[in-house]
Amino acid sequence: MGNTMIKVFFLLCIVLTSTGCWNNKDINHRLLPAVVGISKNGDKYKLILELPVLESDNMKIQIIKATGKSIADAVDWLSMNMDRGVDLFHVKLIVLDKQFAKQGLTDVMSGLMRSREVAPNAQMAICNEDLDYFFGNVQKSKPPTGDYLLDFFEKDAGWTPNIALTRVWQVYRSLHSSTRDVIIPIIQTGKLTEVEHIGSAVIKNGKMVSQISPNDTLLYNAFDGQGTQGIVEVMDLATVLILSDWKSNKSMIINEKPFMKSQLNLKVTILETKGNPSMDLIKKDLSTLITNRFHRMLTITQKKQADILGLGQTFRTKLPRAKLKNWREKYYPILKLDFQVNVDIQNEGFLKSD
Repeated sequence: MGNTMIKVFFLLCIVLTSTGCWNNKDINHRLLPAVVGISKNGDKYKLILELPVLESDNMKIQIIKATGKSIADAVDWLSMNMDRGVDLFHVKLIVLDKQFAKQGLTDVMSGLMRSREVAPNAQMAICNEDLDYFFGNVQKSKPPTGDYLLDFFEKDAGWTPNIALTRVWQVYRSLHSSTRDVIIPIIQTGKLTEVEHIGSAVIKNGKMVSQISPNDTLLYNAFDGQGTQGIVEVMDLATVLILSDWKSNKSMIINEKPFMKSQLNLKVTILETKGNPSMDLIKKDLSTLITNRFHRMLTITQKKQADILGLGQTFRTKLPRAKLKNWREKYYPILKLDFQVNVDIQNEGFLKSD
C-alpha cells in the first residue's frame, strides 16, 4: 500500500509540472512547401514556395512569393500576412538562381544550417533561367498527382546517375573544407518535358566557378560509387549499362608534389551493338572513352582549383594540416594522376565471341 501511494504521488508531480505541447501548431494551420526557390537582388532575398494543394482528389500547385533582408525575414513576412504559419523543415528541394550561385552561397547556407529551418538532407539544384519563369511553367504543366520536381531527383522515380544528388549539409561542409568541393545539378524548363537537366555547377568556396556536362556528372557519380544503372554510349560500337562500380586510390608525395594512382572498376552489360564488334574492342573503347572524359574533367577543375572529386582527402595522412589548408591553390593544380579503367562485361546479351 505504501509503495502504491508513493508511485501515485510521483505520477501527480510529473503531471502537474509538465508543460505539454503549448507551442504546437495543428497541421491545418501550417504551410508545408515541398520546393523552395531562392534568388537575390541587391541585398534582398526572394523566396518562391511551391505548395501542394489537394482539390477534388487532384493535386494542384500554389506558388507563393516573398522578399526580405534574409530568408528568415521573408518567412516571417509570409507568416504575418497569411492565415497559416510557414514551416520550411519539410522542404525536400531548394532551387537556386544561377546568378545568385555565382555571387556566393556562403551566407544563405550558413543561415540555413544555423537556424535549422530547412532539413540538412534537402536536395539542392540550380536553375538556368529566371525563377519566376521556371516555377510558372512548373505550375502550368503540373501533372494531376505527385510532384514532378521531387520525383526528378528521387532514386526510386526519375533520377539517373547523370544527375548529381547534392544536399544542404554537403554544400555547407564544402565551405569549411580545404580538400573537398561539390557539384550541384543545373535544371531548366524542358522543350519536350517539364524539366531538363543540362549538367552540373562546380561549387568552390560556396561560389559557382564552372560547369560540367551530364556525361561528366555520370563519371563523377561512378567515381563516387553511385554510377549504377548509368548508360554509356561507346563510340559507334555499342551501348552499355553500368551494373556496379568501385574504385581504389593510392596517393603519395614526392619532392613536395602530389601523385596519385586511381583505378575505376566497372561491371557492365551490353544493351545494344552496332555491327559485330568484339568484346575486347568494346572494353578497350569504353576504357578509352571514360579515361579521356576523366582527364578532361580533371583539367577543368584543376584550372578552377575546385576539387569536386575530393582527391585531397586521400592526402590527409600525407600532408600536415598546415599544408592541407593550401591544397586547392598549391597542390591540386599540379597533381599528377594515373587513372585506369577496368571493364568487366558481365552479360554479353546477343553478342557472341568466337
